[in-house]
This record gives sequence, C-alpha cells and structure tokens, in this order.
Amino acid sequence: MSGVAAHPGCDRAIALAAQRRDGAAASATAHPGLVLATTILASSLAFVDGSIVSVGLPAIGRSFQASGEILSWMVNGYLLPLSALLLIGGAAGDLFGRRRLLLIGVGLFAGASLLCAAAPGLTWLLVGRVLQGAGAAMLMPNSLAILGSTFSGEARGRAIGMWAAFGAAAGAIGPLIGGWLIDVVGWRAMFWVNIPIAAAALYLAARYVDDERNENRPPLDLAGAALATAGLGSLTWGLTVGSQPDGSAAPALAAAALGAVFLFIFLVVQRRRGEAAMMPLSLFASKGFVGLTVLTFLLYGALGALFVLLPYVLIEVGGYSATQAGAALLPLPLVIAAASAAMGRIAVKTGPRLPLTIGPMIVAAGFLLAMPIGGGGSYWTTTLPAMLVIALGMSGAVAPLTTAVLASVAPHHTGVASGFNSAVARTGSLIATALAGVVLAAHGPALDALFRHAALIGAAAAFAAGLSALAGLRKA
Repeated sequence: MSGVAAHPGCDRAIALAAQRRDGAAASATAHPGLVLATTILASSLAFVDGSIVSVGLPAIGRSFQASGEILSWMVNGYLLPLSALLLIGGAAGDLFGRRRLLLIGVGLFAGASLLCAAAPGLTWLLVGRVLQGAGAAMLMPNSLAILGSTFSGEARGRAIGMWAAFGAAAGAIGPLIGGWLIDVVGWRAMFWVNIPIAAAALYLAARYVDDERNENRPPLDLAGAALATAGLGSLTWGLTVGSQPDGSAAPALAAAALGAVFLFIFLVVQRRRGEAAMMPLSLFASKGFVGLTVLTFLLYGALGALFVLLPYVLIEVGGYSATQAGAALLPLPLVIAAASAAMGRIAVKTGPRLPLTIGPMIVAAGFLLAMPIGGGGSYWTTTLPAMLVIALGMSGAVAPLTTAVLASVAPHHTGVASGFNSAVARTGSLIATALAGVVLAAHGPALDALFRHAALIGAAAAFAAGLSALAGLRKA
C-alpha cells in the first residue's frame, strides 16, 4: 500500500462511521485496552508492509532482474484487491462477524507474507502480494469497525486518536526498519517482520474481541466485487503495459477498454441493486461527496506515486542505501502525525472547505520542490524541504477530509461512504503506480528526467484536488 503512512486519516472515517451505525452504546467488553491493541496491531500490518515494500523495490529488481513493469506490480498487486474488496470486506464483517473476518484477514496476510518471504521467483512473489491485499481488505475495515463499536463518547475519540497515532508511527518507522533489514539481511526479511505482529493480533482477537453479526443485512454484493476487481485489474494492466517504453499500444488499449467495459457494467449492477449495492449510486447525489471523492483520488494518487518513486530514485540515482532512503521519508509521516491535531482544530473553526482547498495546493508546492531530487543536490536542500512542505499540506487535509466525508451524506450512508472514500484513496495510488512504471523502467539521467516529469504531474494532480474542494464544498 504505497503511501499508506498517510492513510490513517482517511481510514479513520470507517471507525467514526461504525459509531453512527451501531448507535451510542458501545459493546460491553471487559478488556477495552486489549481490543484497542488488537486493532492497532492488525492495522499496522498494512501500514508497515506498504511502506517497507516501496524501499525494497530496487533490491527486488536486482534479485530477479525485474523490469519496471514488474516492479510496479509489486505495489499494484497489493493495491488492486485492497481497492476492489475493501467495501465488501467491511460488509462481510457486519454480516458474518467482525472478529471472524478480522481473524481470517490477519491469517491470510500472515500466510501471504510467508509466501512472499520464501518466493522462489517473481510469479510466487506477485501471488503473495495479491493475497496480502485480499487479507488487508478484510482486516482493515473490520479492525476499525471493532474499534468504533467498542468505545463510546470521549473514550472513542481517544481510542481513534491513539489508533491514528500508532498507524502514523508504524508508517514512519516502517521504511527505516525495512531499509535496515534489506541492507543487513536482504529484501526477504521485510516480509518476516509481519509474522510476530500477525501472531499477536490473532491471539488478542481470538481471546478478547467479541463477535457480532447482523442477520438482517442484505446478502453480499459478490457480482459488484467481481466486476470492480476485473475492471480495475484490466485497467491497471493496460496502463502499466502502456506506460512502458517498449510496451505494445494495441494490447494496452484493449485491456484498458475492457476494464472500462467492466466498470460500466459494475455501475449498471450497482444501480439495479439500489441501497443493497456495495457502492450505492445515491451517494453521488451529493455535490460535496463527489468533490471529496475527486479530491481523495487525485491527492492520494499523487502521494502514492511519490512513496513508490522517491525511494527508488534516491537509491538508483542518489546512491542512497535502503536504510538512508527509508530515513529520508521519515519527516513526512512524523510531521503529519504531529500537526494533524492542530490543523483539525483550525478546520473545526473554519469549516472543511478552506483547509481542503489550501492543504492540497501546499502539497502541490511541495511536489514542485521535489523536482530536483536525484539531480545530485544535498538531502537538506532538496528532499527535506519537499517532504516538509508536502507534510504540512497533508496535515491540513487529513483531519477535515474525514469530517467532511461523513457530513456530506445521510447518516445511514456514513459506513459505506467512509469505506468508499478509503477505497478511492487506494485506487488513486493504484492508477498512479501503474503509470509510474515508465519511471521505474528508466536508468541514470533518464530516470532523473522522468522523475521530474512525474513530480510535475503530481503537483498538477494535488492542485486539481484543491480546486475540487473549492468547487464541491459549500462555504462554512
């Protein structure tokens, strides 16, 4: 999940939505602290793994002599099932029991991590990444729903704040620890890190988390999930192949067109299912929700591409070790974690429109500052200023985005709206990473030049995200 260090703010809406679905009363539990620890550990699997893999791409490429197209699938193989199955993973938890789906998701993620660590070749490594994404699609929404339904009142706010803080911390130290493991042990070690975390989460969930199910919930929208997966998969494959210097235009266009057809059929199916759909189209009757969806897609897409490309460029062009590349990313999640609370208080006073307009535009300025990275300049004069400015802009957008998403739809839609917004964030990263394959395929001066172009495109996407908030949200 590239860029996942910044996703806790986006995912935080799922936990808040669980409060609205389940009512004011929290589930009775004798060990709320251990339930909180369970949700933190489970979610940390996705946060740590997403940030570590970005730092490990150069080492994986050298180990298997992999092309840029294959390396982009190291990220997209994870993001694709996560994006497509996130909504149905949460719905399955409501229907069959959140603890049960959490246990299945964590277990699948752990097994997939073992497969990645022992993979004899690229094919098995890609299979493991896909299975990790499917596991994350089950564990993420259900860990957050458990959190939102276990606590009430001020305790819920504190618990969600602690979860977000630990998620940001996990995303911050992930690249650093992963880089060190890659330098000292090898890239396979970064997947072994998941095993003790998963084991602790499985033990705590099995012993301390209550299981609930909703017998009155409509059946799962399996047709919608299958169509979304097929559509996103075909579109992503077409964009990945088409972005390669030696890619064939005809197969790429055919795959992208097929993906568009699947996604169109998906919309038809969702319309027929009405409120029972995994993505009720009535959500888009809200102008604010449409604007926030566009903002999320563009902003998190730009950020996701940055988290994939920056470590790669620093290692391949700047001569950084994996540890140094991981440390170079530290300022971004740390500043976001430190500044988000203050920015959230400002947003309460001003309303979400102003910070969601200005924040992404500050991010755009940070992307412009990132353009010289890899050109031989010092970390202190190129990478650090860009990271700080991007982090400042993101901290202004993270907290108000959660509030704005929940406020833009009717109360009975908050759960699906928050889940959909989180899925859109992953889809933005998915599409951006597919297009970034052309950068990953380059070497030397060409890699530096293409990174500059990618940073410029990221700046344009972030600026457009700010404009979407300006146009879609009402004045406070």
